[in-house]
Amino acid sequence: MAIVVVGGHSRNIGKTSVVAGLIARLPEYHWTAFKITQYGHGFCTADGAPCDCQTDDHTMAVSQERDAASGTDSSRYLAAGAARSLWVRTRTGMLAEAMPRIRRELQQAENAIIESNSILRFLKPDLYLSVLDAGTADFKESARLFLDRADALLVHGGGLAPQWKGVSAKLIEGKPVFDVTPPDYLPDEAVRFVAGRLAAASIKLKQESETVEQRS
Repeated sequence: MAIVVVGGHSRNIGKTSVVAGLIARLPEYHWTAFKITQYGHGFCTADGAPCDCQTDDHTMAVSQERDAASGTDSSRYLAAGAARSLWVRTRTGMLAEAMPRIRRELQQAENAIIESNSILRFLKPDLYLSVLDAGTADFKESARLFLDRADALLVHGGGLAPQWKGVSAKLIEGKPVFDVTPPDYLPDEAVRFVAGRLAAASIKLKQESETVEQRS
């Protein structure tokens, strides 16, 4: 099974569009897609609505999207052709609470694509793509922590001019860079890069499996 993670340094910079684009352009992977949202205090993890409750019952919620026309991010995954789409909600800093459920869902998936940065604390994907927009000042701590692990950068405008506080340019030196321009957000060369990396990972896994069989 291949696992692709798509993250980014802020909201509304095209992460969901990139995920939906990969699902549509690589349909042979029969993706199970995950949208992971972390809420701060004052919001209910069940539905994201304002909430004053602070009980343990509201630390985590997972639901399967079934309506491809509902307008939510997870519905966009279905509309793009995902085999299944799941929305995972947790309180900020409590993603670990949802990991047993996420791992069970991964076991059922043929291949998985996950929109998140923080998931990298708990699993190592075959590919991690980071979406960046130099015109957006906000930079999530979760994105900064894992920026050096990005296999490629999907950058608005095709150029990098990092001016983010506390973010070293060394974290992105030498990484492949692809231009993401709305409404498509996903150039052909980026799709070929992803397909090539996943194919190489599949070959490596097969070789490792054959080596183990031979030794046994």
